[in-house]
Amino acid sequence: MKIMGFYIAMCVILFTVACNNSTKSHQNEINTNSIQSIKDSSKTIVFFGNSLTAGYGLDPEQAFPAIIQQKIDSLHLNWQIVNAGVSGETTTAGLARIDWILQKPLNIFVLELGGNDGLRGIPLDVTEQNLQAIIDKVKAKYPSANIVLAGMQLPPNLGIKYTKGFATIYPKLAQKNNIMLIPFLLEGVGGNPNFNQPDGIHPNAAGAKIVADNVWKIIHPLL
Repeated sequence: MKIMGFYIAMCVILFTVACNNSTKSHQNEINTNSIQSIKDSSKTIVFFGNSLTAGYGLDPEQAFPAIIQQKIDSLHLNWQIVNAGVSGETTTAGLARIDWILQKPLNIFVLELGGNDGLRGIPLDVTEQNLQAIIDKVKAKYPSANIVLAGMQLPPNLGIKYTKGFATIYPKLAQKNNIMLIPFLLEGVGGNPNFNQPDGIHPNAAGAKIVADNVWKIIHPLL
C-alpha cells in the first residue's frame, strides 16, 4: 500500500499537470475510457473440458485454447477465451460444476467432455445424458450463445460395440440440439506418436497446434 505522503504528492503532481494542460488531460481521459469500453464489450468463448482443454503436460500458452486466442488476437478480433478445462474430468463432474462456470456471461461455449468417461467404461447412456444436461443448462442461461460440441473417439480396447456407440453420441447430440460439431477433436493427432506425449493420450505442443486448427475451422465462422 502506498504511504499517505507519497499518495498526496502524486495527487498534487497529477492535479498540476491537469491544470497546465487540460486539453491533453481530457484526451487521455477519452482514450482511457475507450480502452475500458473495448475491454468491457469483449465477447467470451468458454472452453469447458478435461485435460485436453486444460493442456495437460504443456505450458499454458501451448494449450489449444491459448493457440486459438493467439489466432483471434492476430486478427484483432474482440474476443476473450476462458480455459475452463480440468484434468481428469468426467461428464458427471462437468455437470456438477457447470453452474459455477455459467455465472459469467459467454457468447460461445465449446463442450469437450466424454473422453474420460470412455476410458473408464462409463455406460454410454450416462455420458449422453450428462452431456445433454450440460447443453440444456447453457441454453437455459444464455439462449443466444453458440454451443460447439467437440466429438471424441476411443481406441477399440473396450470392444467394438462400446467404441462405435460412444462415437455416435456426439453427432446425435449435435443434430438433436442444432449445435455445431467438431467431428473429431483429435483428428490428425490421435494415435500418432509424433504429435502425442509419451502417454499416447495427450497432444504434445505440435499436436496441440493441429487440435487448435481442428477447432478453428468450426468456430472461426462464429466470430
